[in-house]
Amino acid sequence: MRALFSLFAVAVIIVVVVLAVTTDAGRLFFGTILPYAAIAIFLVGMVYRVIDWARSPVPFKITTTSGQQRSLPWIRNSNLESPRNKWGVLGRMLLEVLFFRSLFRNTKADLKDGPRLVYGDAKWLWLAGLIFHWSFLIIFIRHFKFFVEPVPGWVMMIQNLDGFFQVGLPIFYITDGLILAALTFLFLRRVLIPQMRYISLAGDYFPLFVIGGLVISGMIMRYTPLRVDITDAKLMGVGLVTLDPVLPEGLGAIFFVHLTMLTVLLLYFPFSKLTHMAGVFMSPTRNQANDNRVRRHINPWNPEVKVHTYEEWEDEFREVMKAADMPLEKDTESK
Repeated sequence: MRALFSLFAVAVIIVVVVLAVTTDAGRLFFGTILPYAAIAIFLVGMVYRVIDWARSPVPFKITTTSGQQRSLPWIRNSNLESPRNKWGVLGRMLLEVLFFRSLFRNTKADLKDGPRLVYGDAKWLWLAGLIFHWSFLIIFIRHFKFFVEPVPGWVMMIQNLDGFFQVGLPIFYITDGLILAALTFLFLRRVLIPQMRYISLAGDYFPLFVIGGLVISGMIMRYTPLRVDITDAKLMGVGLVTLDPVLPEGLGAIFFVHLTMLTVLLLYFPFSKLTHMAGVFMSPTRNQANDNRVRRHINPWNPEVKVHTYEEWEDEFREVMKAADMPLEKDTESK
């Protein structure tokens, strides 16, 4: 039901867009007003989340490690798994961000007959996640050609590499098929595995359907008779970037569906788990060096606290305590 609710929400958005862009007001809203609003909310929301994370106290050294820490000279340490300096932290972060190293070590647990708890590899999740994120990045870079003129050479180089295995015309891009396959795997994983289905919320399915709608609508515009004139698309893209928006008449409903899926994703991004894109860099379990044996970690957020010692408290209530025959640490009269 959670998946169906998210699918229904995305379907409603698509229907509203298709009906609205038949009017000039609808084309103006979904082609100009909504994209600008989405970009503003995305930027402000992400900046707010990062600043909020940066202001959070880190009172303890809580580095997550899976290797030997640096200690005695004759004990070999693992500087990538248990970094001792900033260079080790940088190397580990690069492996995490670019190749999902921690996800590669992920394991799954199954309850077998007995009952017996059996652990095993879960490399398919790592592979699907890697394919999805890298494909999304390459597709994002390829789309730069719609927003700048002249197009940078490195953008065209990436596009040519992506279309290296040309199959007819138009050129079939490898990342189009890969990202669709990865999305399908990630969705089926949540639906078919009972443990994942139990913990999955509507908010987990919604971005999958939005990104799926974004990918499928883009493929429809490229590989079916509903193709969109690239010149008109670039004219609109350059207009949005230069703050001089235009709405060419040749852009059909499928283009506005594609654009709206992107704007919905931008609007949803700062309020969802997708912020892990920036959060991974702010995680104290990963951005700290494991040097607690070398350097004492002092919480920089500790405020100055005025303490009231027991001696001061006894001096303040000495007469009352004596009258109540309570023991005193320091008896001034006896001294």
